[in-house]
Amino acid sequence: MSESTPRILVIIVNYKSADLTVACLHSLKEEIALFPGSRVAVVENCSGDDSLKVIQEAVEDQDWSNWVDVIPADKNEGFAAGNNIALRSHFFNSESRPDFVHFLNPDTEIRPHALKILVDFFSEHEKVGLLGSRSEDADTTPQVCCFRFPSIYDEFASLMRLGIVDRILANKICRIPIPEENIPIDWVSGATLMVRREVLEELGPLDDRYFMYFEETDFIYRARQKGWLCWHIPSSRVIHYVGRSSGVTVREERPKRRPAYWFNSRRRFFLKNFGLLYTLVADLAALTGLALCRLRWFLLRKSPNQDPPYLFLDLLKHSVLLKGGKIEPVRDLDASETASNESLQVPERPLT
Repeated sequence: MSESTPRILVIIVNYKSADLTVACLHSLKEEIALFPGSRVAVVENCSGDDSLKVIQEAVEDQDWSNWVDVIPADKNEGFAAGNNIALRSHFFNSESRPDFVHFLNPDTEIRPHALKILVDFFSEHEKVGLLGSRSEDADTTPQVCCFRFPSIYDEFASLMRLGIVDRILANKICRIPIPEENIPIDWVSGATLMVRREVLEELGPLDDRYFMYFEETDFIYRARQKGWLCWHIPSSRVIHYVGRSSGVTVREERPKRRPAYWFNSRRRFFLKNFGLLYTLVADLAALTGLALCRLRWFLLRKSPNQDPPYLFLDLLKHSVLLKGGKIEPVRDLDASETASNESLQVPERPLT
């Protein structure tokens, strides 16, 4: 870290969420002022609507151009690729790299001093490379935002959904109870993630062969393999309007069919980081857990409507059992497989 006041690069990738992005920028104004020389890079990821115009006009009208840059992408190649556009222009190709990069969803708003709390923690813990804020609803209700890495055990338990199994595998399940104190953790939500400069210099950009989902899990996993620690800091608070930017993770609505790119990203993560055999067992664990859950629901005459439609078939279709072990880039949703992005939803509890 530089001896003078540290500088932060905040990256926001907008896709059809201009109003949310502008609100996020409003929340950042006072915080960015605490770190002279810091900037916010907004990547407009080819929304196909008036997002670029709305954001540019807001930056001009609010006189934000001294700390906000709006970057139009040439084409939408996914969330990770959108972040990498800003990383390349404002970090890797910069003569004076910022001390920290903060990845921030457009459907978030920063609470006062949220960034400063993270920077202060970094200054006191040299081996910590990644930090996540506490995500919460507008009424301050905390959200699950820190996790253990995906595993075979969680693939089974998260779909089996049986109390005794959860208790037996309590130390293996991906989601953990919402912490009230600073804790080291495997990985944190990419909705609000701050990364030390040295981590990016060692790892390079995000893997943009993920289209959406699992890219932050993959990045943090690689960082942890290099010895960098990841912590969750609940005193740094960020409002997260879950799913409003993507139209995928929406908690208030009935689940709809999960997009193909979610399953493909999941398969890519397991194959890339754990290999074919582990991925095969993970697929079998997920399918077995879901099958046993459905059998239990059938015997109890319980409706399976809490699951997205075709979940078992989609898990099978995108598993290594049918798709093999080749690690392929994840592309955007195949319209022939599922509906449009706006109609899709991922449940709050992940399958990881």
